[in-house]
Amino acid sequence: MVAVKGTTLKADFTNICDRVIDGEVVPEREYAELEHKKRNAEYLAKIDRAIAQREAGTMQEHEIIKV
Repeated sequence: MVAVKGTTLKADFTNICDRVIDGEVVPEREYAELEHKKRNAEYLAKIDRAIAQREAGTMQEHEIIKV
């Protein structure tokens, strides 16, 4: 069973994922934390891409449409 603190999980995410793939069991709470960190990383990557597009001038601006 993989048992780690949240700070360790954040710092060593890839290694812990490799251990899980190799067959170690992860408690549901820790799995949920892994999933949350993954979704958060994906969201932050989208924001980074949007910032890069904005800085490169390749982003299109639109007005907000009120419904």
